[in-house]
Amino acid sequence: MSGGWLVTGAGGMLGQDLLAGLAAEDEPAAGLDRAALDITDPGAVRAVLARHRPSVLVNCAAWTAVDDAEAKEDEALAVNGTGPRVLAEACRDAGTVLLHLSTDYVFAGDAAAPYAEDAPLAPRSAYGRTKEAGERAVLRTLPDTGYVVRTAWLYGEGGGNFVRTMIRLEGVKDTLDVVNDQRGQPTWTADLAALLVRLGRAALAGTAPAGVYHGTAAGETTWYDLTREIFRLLGADPERVHPTTSEAFVRPAPRPAYSVLGHDRWAAAGLAPPRNWQEALVEAFPALLAAERGATRAAR
Repeated sequence: MSGGWLVTGAGGMLGQDLLAGLAAEDEPAAGLDRAALDITDPGAVRAVLARHRPSVLVNCAAWTAVDDAEAKEDEALAVNGTGPRVLAEACRDAGTVLLHLSTDYVFAGDAAAPYAEDAPLAPRSAYGRTKEAGERAVLRTLPDTGYVVRTAWLYGEGGGNFVRTMIRLEGVKDTLDVVNDQRGQPTWTADLAALLVRLGRAALAGTAPAGVYHGTAAGETTWYDLTREIFRLLGADPERVHPTTSEAFVRPAPRPAYSVLGHDRWAAAGLAPPRNWQEALVEAFPALLAAERGATRAAR
């Protein structure tokens, strides 16, 4: 492959959907999972870029075990901070555009209005700190060809996630207690993949300014209201879902109370902003349901 796309972290939920989206758009692409490429190894990264010679590299590789990062911050930093720096340096020398995935956890999570792309960073967890380090490395190393795309509340058919978990639990629980004091934007990985394809194309065309973009669905909701919507789509009674607070589910890493991100920068690139989360969930739901029921059958 020369002049196409290269996806790191290709074995994950987003990486799978991105490769599928690129194939649907007839974009030449290759994907490398964690076993195929250690993004913290400069020699390995440079060898891969020399072999594939991509025009665009999308980094979906990340340490995503949020709670484990609290006790293993150095290990998480290697993947989330050092890795993006290594990729950025190699992309700089190869003339490759880099799209790097980041997270809402770089913010404090205490806002009352959607976070703008240039809002101050104030992570409250080890995971958030490591992701901030990766963002800064990409933007510093690639001021003209580096793109940071923050996302949050991802779900898709290709991996474990909240929506699939709620589909499964509806079938085995009479009632569910779900957190109602955290707000965010449920985001379908297939929708985010389509955004990344459009952004990468605009970057190559010179119409998308480098910098930070927010790749989350429009609108906002809570985990509780999202679960009620999932129950409705299943034909189940939403009243079986009961609201609770974050104190009921204490985790090692603090969860942002407010993870709503603004989307103003898409207009600067001449691109349509993401669609509403409810519209996307309705479209995604049949595949999610089939995937979860297939996994349940396989586990028996």
